[in-house]
Amino acid sequence: MSKIIITHSDKGENLANSIINNGFNASIVRSPKNYEELWNKYEALIFIGALGICVREIAAFLESKKSDPAVINIDANGQFVQPVVSGHLGGANQLSEDLARLLGATPVVTTVSDTSGLWALDLLPQQHNWTLECEGQLTQLMAAFVNKKKTALLLEVRDKGSLFLETEKPDHVDVFFNADEIHAEHYQLILAVTPFVHDFGKKAIYYRPKVLQLGVGCQRNLPFESFEKELVSQLRSKQISPLAVAAIGTVNLKSDETALIELAKKWNIPLKALADDILADYDIPNPSEKVSEVTGSYSVSEAAAMHLSGNSLLVEKSKAKAGGKYFTFALAMDKKSERKGFVEFVGAGPGDPELVSVRGKRMLQTADMILYAGSLVPKELTNYAKAGCVVKSSAGMDLITQIESMKPFYDRGLFVVRLHTGDPCIYGAIQEQMAIMDQLKWNYHITPGISSFQAAAAALESQFTIPEEVQTIILTRGEGRTPMPDREQLNQLARSQSTMCIYLSASIAEKVQAQLSEHYPPETPVAVCYKLTWKDEKIYRCTLESLAKTVEENNLKMTTMIVVGKAIDNRSGFSKLYDREFTHAFREGK
Repeated sequence: MSKIIITHSDKGENLANSIINNGFNASIVRSPKNYEELWNKYEALIFIGALGICVREIAAFLESKKSDPAVINIDANGQFVQPVVSGHLGGANQLSEDLARLLGATPVVTTVSDTSGLWALDLLPQQHNWTLECEGQLTQLMAAFVNKKKTALLLEVRDKGSLFLETEKPDHVDVFFNADEIHAEHYQLILAVTPFVHDFGKKAIYYRPKVLQLGVGCQRNLPFESFEKELVSQLRSKQISPLAVAAIGTVNLKSDETALIELAKKWNIPLKALADDILADYDIPNPSEKVSEVTGSYSVSEAAAMHLSGNSLLVEKSKAKAGGKYFTFALAMDKKSERKGFVEFVGAGPGDPELVSVRGKRMLQTADMILYAGSLVPKELTNYAKAGCVVKSSAGMDLITQIESMKPFYDRGLFVVRLHTGDPCIYGAIQEQMAIMDQLKWNYHITPGISSFQAAAAALESQFTIPEEVQTIILTRGEGRTPMPDREQLNQLARSQSTMCIYLSASIAEKVQAQLSEHYPPETPVAVCYKLTWKDEKIYRCTLESLAKTVEENNLKMTTMIVVGKAIDNRSGFSKLYDREFTHAFREGK
């Protein structure tokens, strides 16, 4: 966003320079005479001075909130930052918040949706990469929402935006996942995040997420205008919005087809040309010998849609004609966007419910079932679950029982959270679960979490690296009932004398001490960390020579991490990053 700061005094100019010196990218002009030029050139005008001066200077140029630049006013003392026009669409509200944080000032935002904590319906497309469609009066519908009229929210995809709406919904909003369940007469407003065309009349605002992959095959020299018109007609006849198309796929042979290039350009989506051997790999429902003779693959449209989406077909090959030329198209929805059965592996963090990620919390709030590692994850984390969510502990389950407990929910198209301690990819035992899910062709995704080694560093108030001395952190475990490769035995890893974080090994502390002592000095600092971030967290500091004794005396077995290395409690050594004489991309050395 191009921005200019307009000042009228020395005090205002000093404040403007302070803003820019703090990293705000803008130009400065003092007492300009060319307001019309500035109005047309910049996306944001920031006035420093009295609000009345600002209003008088811009009054002659105001046209529409859809086209006017963002205008913000800041008092000369830098105490208050106020959006004046184009708060939502122009971004003045957000820019005011940003400037207020930079100055330590108070943002004065008066838009009703902002002051009431409600969604800004006109900003949702910009925030979540959707396109807005509305046949009714958008302003009136937005007014109904901020006045808390009864609202239905239809979510027919799963993406970041729909998760946000589902978890942050106001009390006057009812959530639906199936359009047939909505009785439109009971609602004054319907918000629909969907690629599908529904007839809710003029009381609906549609948000079109780009989740559909369009495969196209065609004869040469397809006329663009009639092709686009017929394609749109065909899509709408199948209750599909063209605004939900994310990309066009075709065979390499047609990568230079003008109609496809023009369509991609006009719809502002990529055209992806695929090799015939890639397309030939797909088992498609409608193979064609003729297509195979020309392209080397039995399908273009169906195979392209399946390849780009990673999914089965939503619309099988359909044949149409434009200006005497034939084309075929097929559609598939991006696999991860479907509102079908889905498993999310969520990292719970080290234990404290407030250390789960924002995304992880949203997953817990929207899950239909939570299967949590009860022996390692505090049950308090499942308190984020919505009403009606089924919560089960996997502490007494074997692998097959875990899968079987999730399967009934998955098969019903519901959302399952598999909640693991720390980060699920570090000693989380998710590999074997994913292997079975791959065999079952389940959809799943991983949300990372804060690992206990990171919690250990924070609890110990230690940086686990020391400039020029220790630059490696080793995450490992000792050899107990589960064998370790010879090259990863602790005495081998200890050669580097790096900071070592040892999981799952308190029960073999004596063996751990003996192996580490082959290379670490006996006085090496050690921290034995029990239930990091839990309510009953305990940390025992000792040296390597007293490690086993410390573990035994405190009866430590499970949920214990052993940290070894001179970085514990270290305060020596300075990095180059903040050295005054060191030059880097953001600062010149002095």
